[in-house]
Amino acid sequence: MDDIFSKVREGSAFHVRVWLDNTENDLNQGDDHRFSLLHWAAREGGTNIVDMLIQRGARINATNMGDDTALHLAASHGHRDIVLMLMHNKANINAINEHGNTPLHYACFWNQDLVAEDLVNNGALVAMANKFDETPLDKAKLYLSKRLTERAASLGQDLQKIPFKDRSWLGYKTRSRDALLSRHTGINIDQLQLNGHMATTHSGEVWRGLWQENDIVAKVLSLRECTVRNSRDFQEEFPRLRIFNHQNILPVLACCNQPPNLVVISQFMPYGSLFNVLHGETGIVVDQNQALRFAIDIARGMEFLHTLEPMIPNFVLTSKHVMIDEDLTARINMADYSFSFHEKGKLYSPAWMAPEAMQKRPDEINVRASDMWSFAILLFELETREVPFADLTSMEIGMKVALEGLRITIPPGISTHILRLLKICMNEDPGKRPRFDMIIPILEKMKHAS
Repeated sequence: MDDIFSKVREGSAFHVRVWLDNTENDLNQGDDHRFSLLHWAAREGGTNIVDMLIQRGARINATNMGDDTALHLAASHGHRDIVLMLMHNKANINAINEHGNTPLHYACFWNQDLVAEDLVNNGALVAMANKFDETPLDKAKLYLSKRLTERAASLGQDLQKIPFKDRSWLGYKTRSRDALLSRHTGINIDQLQLNGHMATTHSGEVWRGLWQENDIVAKVLSLRECTVRNSRDFQEEFPRLRIFNHQNILPVLACCNQPPNLVVISQFMPYGSLFNVLHGETGIVVDQNQALRFAIDIARGMEFLHTLEPMIPNFVLTSKHVMIDEDLTARINMADYSFSFHEKGKLYSPAWMAPEAMQKRPDEINVRASDMWSFAILLFELETREVPFADLTSMEIGMKVALEGLRITIPPGISTHILRLLKICMNEDPGKRPRFDMIIPILEKMKHAS
């Protein structure tokens, strides 16, 4: 197929859809100027392509070389429907580019009156100064400046000038096209700049770093010995984790296969894991509505994984294996997949595992039903903010859940809707648990009612 960027610029929705159907195609890659597919679709007014890209997982706030977001481009070109769509999907309305200009600066400069009003109505700040100490009102014609000032004042905005503040450190750059690897190749570990040790876990050492100017996390698998067979299995299994076309899946970007070092590389997520958000000190307030949004994101990601044939094995759904993106989107982390040769026969997350998953051989388990039990534990965690079985060791949890009938204790005051859903998802008969496509509408209905 011709270059995908050309197809997006041409507005060829059919070709874009076919390209997106290949899970290994990275829709968040950038061209030579780090314009993503979403940047180009927003610039050219391809409303249906913008919608398609958003649904498939395009990063709304990704920036190009000049730090422009898709909203900057849509606003400057007057594509009002795309501006509204981006804002509806958590676009940073006051994002600044390398010159300190916001989308509102551009809408005012290019006389996009209706777009400018839409931006202000949705929270764009009229007094935000760029690097040259100019506000959007300074860029607007007199009649528009007056109209926007009156509208901002009626919405309670402080009209005192807001000084420019550099935010380039946030690290929302698109991935370069060079970051895409062929199916059976890896990268040299010398290409990674590992500059911060983040954690030591049972599965390996986790480092933060840079690769081709991309902010990444590298997990070096812990192995007693890295054999030739391990290296071969790693090379065969890794490509299946490169799932780039779903917004609730965090793909593995690349791997380093240089025994004794086997490394999986994924995009850095600023808030870390859902476990960290719920039980750490990130400062994120997880109210009932946000908890349901996280639950829906996770359910959508699992629904997608369950459509894959064959399914990806050896993945346990826990709050530690769900990452939170900068726009508070929950994404299932493929880097937490357990390779077939790695930690064989060991269980490290029994609190989230279904009883039968700890009692039977892997080939005897209904994996989809087992995942639904894990999701129920996650739902309990989101609802109560409690770590499941926090007072027991992993070994005690595994033994008691598998052999003694230990189950989570539902505290009083929990939502009756959540309680009902928990009981359905944790049915002791795996065959009677629902599918993810059955519970997503229930969760969405709860969210709209909250």
